[in-house]
Amino acid sequence: MWGRQREAFSTYKRMSSRDYNDSLDSLDVEDNSALLQDNLEVETSNPSWKLSFPHVIVATISSFLFGYHLAVVNEPLESISLDLGFSGNTLEEGLVVSTCLGGALIGCLFSGWIADGVGRRRAFQLCALPMIVGASVSATAKSLAVMLLGRFLVGTGMGLGPPVAALYVTEVSPASVRGTYGSLIQIATCIGLMGALFIGIPAREIAGWWRICFWVSAIPAGILAFAMLFCAESPHWLYKVCSHLKLFSLLNLYSCFACQRIVAPKMSTLSSGLPKSRHASLQQLYFDYISYILFKLER
Repeated sequence: MWGRQREAFSTYKRMSSRDYNDSLDSLDVEDNSALLQDNLEVETSNPSWKLSFPHVIVATISSFLFGYHLAVVNEPLESISLDLGFSGNTLEEGLVVSTCLGGALIGCLFSGWIADGVGRRRAFQLCALPMIVGASVSATAKSLAVMLLGRFLVGTGMGLGPPVAALYVTEVSPASVRGTYGSLIQIATCIGLMGALFIGIPAREIAGWWRICFWVSAIPAGILAFAMLFCAESPHWLYKVCSHLKLFSLLNLYSCFACQRIVAPKMSTLSSGLPKSRHASLQQLYFDYISYILFKLER
């Protein structure tokens, strides 16, 4: 009788959530132990935040530009209206301010389709292109129609960039700092707002300064397009759209000589028709190895 009570107690006894999670982790490690027969050690610590930080900073430039173009016409609006001949017309002044939001709606509607179709890095470059062109058009505008065209082009980039930035930051950042890196997107937007207001201060005293305000915005947009050439592509996107051979060729661009030794066994296991109940854990294991290759190994 006492033996049965002790067995029942050990079966149904309460345990803390930490102990419960530890037990689940141990079961998961045992379940995936068959996948680690190639003398690879399980990475138990999170990758250093310093490795993915430059990639995240480059991505948040799009959010900085979003905030900048929201506020860039606030200070110099009076000068713009005088130079372009619609001073005192509140409707036309409102159009100059808000036309970019109409473009942002268009860009936002297609942001997910573009990011999935061409990849996160190319999506950022496509985001920077209308911002450079639109800022140049606005800076050289001689009429209200040209100004509105430039603002609309800038708006399409504004709508495309931040959604892709949120997606990219989530996919490339380590779990230990993912929340912190996510907050950098909003911080960059606030910095862009303040930067636009600060740069626009001399607009009331210096004639034509509003054109400088638009030209300045082309600089970070160009940096975004150029820096994305050196940033890592999202491992989730690589897994989603690439075949096995194409994936290996893309990974080789990062000069990761250990990629075949690490990834090839995992790819063969993932494509071997395992039960659906184990597919999610194996897929997550694969993502961990790809992230390890991109952000942990020395290049």
